[in-house]
Amino acid sequence: MSEWKKVKLGEIASTIQTGPFGSQLHQSDYSDEGTPVVMPKDIVNGCISETSIARVEDDHVKRLSRHVISEGDIIYARRGDVGKCAFATKLQAGWLCGTGCLRVTINTQIAVPKFVFFQLQKQETIGWVEKHAIGATMLNLNTSILSDVPIELPSLSVQNRIVEILSRYDTLIENYQKQIKLLEEAAQRLYKEWFVELRFPGHENTKMVDGLPEGWERKKLGELVTKSIGGGWGKESPQEKYDKEGFVIRGTDISKLRCGNLDDIPFRYHTESNLKERTLSDGDLIFEVSGGSEKEPVGRMYLITQQILDFYKKDVICASFCKKVAFSNKCTSILCYFAMQYCRISGDMKKFEKDSAGNIINFAWTSFLEDFFVLLPNDEILEAFYKTAIAIINKQVNLSLQIRLLTEARDRLLPRLMGGEIDLDGLKGQRAASPEQRSGRNGNHEQTTNAPKGQKN
Repeated sequence: MSEWKKVKLGEIASTIQTGPFGSQLHQSDYSDEGTPVVMPKDIVNGCISETSIARVEDDHVKRLSRHVISEGDIIYARRGDVGKCAFATKLQAGWLCGTGCLRVTINTQIAVPKFVFFQLQKQETIGWVEKHAIGATMLNLNTSILSDVPIELPSLSVQNRIVEILSRYDTLIENYQKQIKLLEEAAQRLYKEWFVELRFPGHENTKMVDGLPEGWERKKLGELVTKSIGGGWGKESPQEKYDKEGFVIRGTDISKLRCGNLDDIPFRYHTESNLKERTLSDGDLIFEVSGGSEKEPVGRMYLITQQILDFYKKDVICASFCKKVAFSNKCTSILCYFAMQYCRISGDMKKFEKDSAGNIINFAWTSFLEDFFVLLPNDEILEAFYKTAIAIINKQVNLSLQIRLLTEARDRLLPRLMGGEIDLDGLKGQRAASPEQRSGRNGNHEQTTNAPKGQKN
């Protein structure tokens, strides 16, 4: 550590800029198309998520040009979860740093932006930021606090070497996330081809009766659902009857789960009766019935598989604004899941939305059960679709588990590299372990058996 020096973030930053205030960028300025605007909710696992990102037209970008993001900028949440930040890649260059965020631009003559970002990911750095943030009910950051964040800085060559090592993990994680998305698109194409375009296996020789393939029928969703019940929330710590452990998946967690992030699911304590009634099983759906926004409509859903339940190792329920939806068998469950997904993607689900106080969007679940129809094929086609679709879903879950292992391996390595504990010169001339080997994927056991974050072993 003799070659490392302690500096403050403000000493190596060329700019630390607060995003535009509400008076500069109004709710009415946002549009369906245009330049993305990064808000705190869009900062997910060190990256900027486009899942529900807001946008503005070009005239607002020109007006707020001082808030335009450049490649290598670090975007901080200004309030709430102030310990989280995201690294802006080439893809996000030209986007806007939005209300509720701070933008840090690193002086590249002094420091490597990605190295500084990794420094800011250290647990002790996150703890420092949270400790020095202001506010009793909600933590807040400002430019002065960020300027004082302590950073340990080696030479530029060492910074680049460390970034090279850690970026291998991020590249693999990003590739796996892309594969998950491609698999999702493939499954949706499969559903559309078989059940919308009716080009299922053997369709050429199938007789049509009243507009449907022979042996097929349209069923109300309510006729296929065997149970639907609202979720629960429980307590943060055990008390009185709230002594049963269980994870709780919220509507806001669904997008993360679908992208391969299995961590950060709240771990709570519940009454025995609530947990028994609401515990999720293999083949159940989680369906969001309240929440959402203009950019992320209500009705997000997630299919529970045995792999997911095995991962969490404890009972899992959905949160209060969601419903547990069960079916008589897993074949029907898979079919309804993709039918409901297609309904949401196509926009047909919006007619079941209903506004309520506080701009919260609720979902007319009872009407949906009665008025949404699922095309139910014969047993042979249903089983064939199930086998193909569940194979895709299992691949997605396997990729999610690999992402988790890679993330853990990277996070174990990060403090050792950032603390100067690893001899980088010693790595030269020998082949360093690949991220896959460090994560245990190739059987060289650094593989973890840790419980998900928040769970007590």
